[in-house]
Amino acid sequence: MSDPKPLEGAHEAAGRRVAVVAARFNEFIVERLLQGAVGVWHSRGGDPARLTIARVPGAFELPVTVRRLAMSARYDAVVALGCVIRGETPHFDYVAGECARGLQLAALETGVPVAFGVLTVENAEQALARATEDGDNKGAEAMETALEMADLFVRLPAA
Repeated sequence: MSDPKPLEGAHEAAGRRVAVVAARFNEFIVERLLQGAVGVWHSRGGDPARLTIARVPGAFELPVTVRRLAMSARYDAVVALGCVIRGETPHFDYVAGECARGLQLAALETGVPVAFGVLTVENAEQALARATEDGDNKGAEAMETALEMADLFVRLPAA
């Protein structure tokens, strides 16, 4: 007797509708994440007209915007992109934690996959290392995750 084949999603963008919500705060990093995400979208056969990009002031505004887009029933997945760099105050802990919690809640409440592409780092050097053009890019990884999850959800039994 053979083991059952696991259900897995493919990384194809053709026929999908995806929204990306990108923070403007720490834009020098987030713009690189956005370029990585859009690059994956195109390389995986995504139609530019089926990709929505929304900009918000910062990471704290990501969850409510992601939730609203997910609730619209227009998107197969939503990608959240941002960058929170630790500073000298506890601001980092509040923003990073609430952003992560809010994004998870948006996914759970709506049933739409939300890909977490928010960097939470100690310094700008760590952020830049995770937003390279030709290597490690967490924005690209987040888009890959969104596409895989969107396809997996099509394959899973209905709720």
